Amino acid sequence: MEQLPLAISAPATPAFDNFVAGSNVEALARVRSLAAGTLGEAILYLWGEPGTGRSHLLRAAARANPQLVVADDVESLDASAQQALFVAINAAREGGAGVLAAGARPPAQLALRPDLKSRLAWGLVYQLVPLADADKALHLKRLASDRGLLLPNDVIDYLLARLPRDVPSLQRAMEVLDRHSLARQRGLTLPFVREVLATAGLVDRPRSAE
Repeated sequence: MEQLPLAISAPATPAFDNFVAGSNVEALARVRSLAAGTLGEAILYLWGEPGTGRSHLLRAAARANPQLVVADDVESLDASAQQALFVAINAAREGGAGVLAAGARPPAQLALRPDLKSRLAWGLVYQLVPLADADKALHLKRLASDRGLLLPNDVIDYLLARLPRDVPSLQRAMEVLDRHSLARQRGLTLPFVREVLATAGLVDRPRSAE
């Protein structure tokens, strides 16, 4: 029976340095500045579809500056949480702790009380856009290199075509491939990658062995 190394390494803690920015470089810089207390605005709102890194940036900012008021997925806030965020934004404008919030849509399109929607737009608003394939490819190569693995271009193309396109899914796949490569002393050839990911249930099993 094949024995796999124990998956004892925890996922990387969200931080500014391990955020894959792609076209979101300016948004990353503004969140860093807010956390450092050097941003001219006290309120910053991020929006974008799932997988664009909203939660990553909020967690990184909260670790960098525990005094920040952080609110993720604002569209799901109940009435009491909306009131708390409303008060926090007012306080931020009067010199209180900065506010970093995020949601799936721009402020005007959120299903929130009108006065809160307007206040979320008081400061800076940034849309986080999905990474381009070229950025994801570079990230996959970096993940492989960090593990001492060579990731051929045909494998990268396969991963981007068959896996969910968000960064966490790609990182989980690389963790699986790393463990199997180490256990079986195999390089990341396309047939091997197909087999491993199918066995792990991350992609459909190939119809025939290669």
